[in-house]
Amino acid sequence: MSYVANALRENPELAVFLTIALGFLIGRLKLGSFSLGIVVGCLLAGVLIGQLDIKVSPLVKTIFFDLFLFTTGYKVGPQFFRALKRDAFPQMALTVVLCVTCLLTALGFAKLLNFDIGTAAGLLAGAFSESTVIGTAGEAIQRLALPEAERTALVNNIPVAYAVTYLVGTASLVWFLPKIGPKLMGIDLKQAAADRRSQSAGSVAEVEGVASAARLFDVRAYRVANARLFDRTIAEIEALPKAARAYVLRVRSGESLLEPAPDLVIREGDIVAVMARQEIHTDRGDVIGPEVGDPGLLDIPIESLDVVLTNRKLDGRSLADLAQGEFARGVFLSRLTRSGITMPIAAESQVNRGDVLSLVGPLSQVEKAATEIGYPDRRTSATDMVFVGLGIFLGGLVGLLSVLVGGVPLTLTASGGALIMGLVFGWLRSVYPFFGRIPEPAIWIFDTLGLCMFIGIVGLGAGPSFVSGLTTTGLSLVAVGLVSALLPHTLGILFGRYVLKMDPLVVLGACAGAGTITAALRAIQDEARSSIPALGYTVPYAIGNILLTAWGPVLVALMSI
Repeated sequence: MSYVANALRENPELAVFLTIALGFLIGRLKLGSFSLGIVVGCLLAGVLIGQLDIKVSPLVKTIFFDLFLFTTGYKVGPQFFRALKRDAFPQMALTVVLCVTCLLTALGFAKLLNFDIGTAAGLLAGAFSESTVIGTAGEAIQRLALPEAERTALVNNIPVAYAVTYLVGTASLVWFLPKIGPKLMGIDLKQAAADRRSQSAGSVAEVEGVASAARLFDVRAYRVANARLFDRTIAEIEALPKAARAYVLRVRSGESLLEPAPDLVIREGDIVAVMARQEIHTDRGDVIGPEVGDPGLLDIPIESLDVVLTNRKLDGRSLADLAQGEFARGVFLSRLTRSGITMPIAAESQVNRGDVLSLVGPLSQVEKAATEIGYPDRRTSATDMVFVGLGIFLGGLVGLLSVLVGGVPLTLTASGGALIMGLVFGWLRSVYPFFGRIPEPAIWIFDTLGLCMFIGIVGLGAGPSFVSGLTTTGLSLVAVGLVSALLPHTLGILFGRYVLKMDPLVVLGACAGAGTITAALRAIQDEARSSIPALGYTVPYAIGNILLTAWGPVLVALMSI
């Protein structure tokens, strides 16, 4: 053991990787349906290994923190700027009310119970599930005109308070929002979701090498035997179903294979290849005639393609409107993703610039639709590191600027600037998606691993003083963390439902987003058995990330007065 301990002290990079390994292991452990999560797992692992008094250069955690913040901004940038539009005002107003209440609650309890600045920042970070506050508040504390030993002690108190209040706050909100939130609004969550029920594509979780056995869309061959269809053009036949979309992709007339021109006339006995949703084939396929096997007719190239919506004319349009466009002929939507969240697919669902539409259909038609909608987001493993590096550099220059407020210098810090520039660059990517691509695996590295590296190193540094700090403030922080977490969300639910008159499902999704608690959104969707709450999640999540992150230095400044 002494060999291992000495190796970790003399080679702190080994301690960092051991912290990550143990942290991910701890985060995956479950007690029933509850788990600590990998962020808290890495913090606790860092604290445990940090008992060996391991010194890691602060520059390491800063680099990973900047990568994490830039990526966070990159992901939510399109929705953040979307929030500036008038139709997003209710969600933006709810988010501002909830986040300001979070700040005032943490400040109020800190003043009332005489918490030091570090403990107050940890309370804000933990009770409201915003790990970035650890970094922004820590940087702000380092700028205070205090002795170095005192600054170090304050910074080390942040993860102590964070660990306690995060567990209490997150666990309570994952239960509170889906269970108590509907009661505050006087609704039955399942019934409210049933009233707005819509089928959302892709119910099977995406796992590498695993696909759903359900075929949402299919192409089948039918011999035309319905006299109502004889001697009609393809355009006339496709216009007959009023509540469904079905398209003729190819026709066999005798021995000839014919492409589907709108004015092509269908004769008795012709065989048509029809693309439609699976349930349309099952329920209404025999309206055309008997299904037949014709591999040659069905040998049609079908493409599945992700397309980033950039066309200003389509921004804010409903899916029903898009389906009426000429470019939509023969093309179906299998998935709609916004800021990484799968959105419900319904006729009234609106699309925003930056959304990713997963299209399925004949190759030529999908390519035509992609040109009309925006930019095809084809899979690649390459990351535009010029984009990433320049974004963090420019953000740092902006973040280092400071203003005096009441004689107290306020600054975003270089890390906060990286977040702001991530927002701008993420928005630019949604408008001009031919540059600045960061593939999903790279986003995972920058986002998840970046944050876990930062938190793990924070735990290593705080390890020696963690136990004593927890003993001093632990019991009071449990109660304060619980009240601090529930009070802003209670106010947010009441404000959203009774003042803003928002849909109750959207209110709950918006509260989960404003509090940046993705686990709570999943719990709400599971309880409602619907993906509709996600409609309220993305805009508040974007704004909430920015405001709660910015509250770190603001809280430090207010506590210093």
